[in-house]
Amino acid sequence: MKALRFGRNAAIAVIAAGALALTACGSDNATGTAPANTTASGPKVTGTLTGIGSSAQGAAMDVWKTNFASANQGASVQYSPDGSGAGRKALLDGSAQFGGSDAYLKDDEYATAKTQCGPEGALNIPVYISPIAVAFNLPDIKELKLDAGTVAKIFRGEIAKWNDPAIAALNPDAKLPDLKVTPVNRSDDSGTTTNFTEYLAAAAAEAWTDKASGIWPATLKGENAKGTSGVVKTVTDTPGAVTYADDSAVSGKLGIAQIKVGSSFTKISAEAAAKAVDAGKPVEGRNANDLSIKLDRKTTIEGAYPIVLVSFHVVCSSYADQKTVDLVKGFENYVVSEAGQKAAADAAKSAPLSKTLADKALKSIESIKVKS
Repeated sequence: MKALRFGRNAAIAVIAAGALALTACGSDNATGTAPANTTASGPKVTGTLTGIGSSAQGAAMDVWKTNFASANQGASVQYSPDGSGAGRKALLDGSAQFGGSDAYLKDDEYATAKTQCGPEGALNIPVYISPIAVAFNLPDIKELKLDAGTVAKIFRGEIAKWNDPAIAALNPDAKLPDLKVTPVNRSDDSGTTTNFTEYLAAAAAEAWTDKASGIWPATLKGENAKGTSGVVKTVTDTPGAVTYADDSAVSGKLGIAQIKVGSSFTKISAEAAAKAVDAGKPVEGRNANDLSIKLDRKTTIEGAYPIVLVSFHVVCSSYADQKTVDLVKGFENYVVSEAGQKAAADAAKSAPLSKTLADKALKSIESIKVKS
């Protein structure tokens, strides 16, 4: 997937509007100068933008915040990585001006958003694409091949040892240890959990009998921890443990599974995740400028990695004043720009938005207005 490349007319229009802040969320460590990969010319925005949400966006948000503050003196963004569910709730109750979420608004949340955001409700804008790794801590093993059914049984506690015949059949050359499998799940309402359980419910329906949800099934036994960093630390400290987490948080620290797609196994990568997203479809019944994406978790496209999250910034379609509108637009325009997407990819190994998706995001952002 290629990063966004601004067309000349689009760039002129953004600069003329004074909305392009070309640096993402404000930082506590602003340098006072614009980084080389941002453009600081033209009117700047000021004020503080408050966001709550996805911990998977953490590394990307850190660099977006730093760049935004550097190019916009007097502007900053505060972001608390409390989880996707908390982010959506904060946007809906007005305690935050945007929410970071690894899952688009549910139908009931989308309807509720009209109370806070006006008759056109909220907009789900994709900003971050990343594969979710099935990550494990096994001595001397950095890679395994797993299919959906086996992954489901591991996380349901139905596979108790790593040398179980089901795992061994998929990995005949691996020296699998006689070691207890300890599944570790998120304890908070998590968009990563939503995406992971969506994959299991679709691709391993016989083994995974629970509905997809951001809250882990209470009936399943195992360890749990809060946030991406929490589950990764637990697995790192526990031989035999396995979890699901944003790839950027586990790469180089833990073993990672290849996932069976069709008749072959796909290695995790930003490119493979982007390929799966490009095959997704728009969610029906939403605002024309809403960019919620329904993924095909059972895809058989060669080279696609189906355990992927599309992380959104959930914003209002309208705000109370022009200053807030300008601040939201300035931040979001940077985030989906080529510079913003490259910054996230460098910091977090995310997949840049395709040009088609980024252009749609720019159009969505441009539609944000002052409440009438």
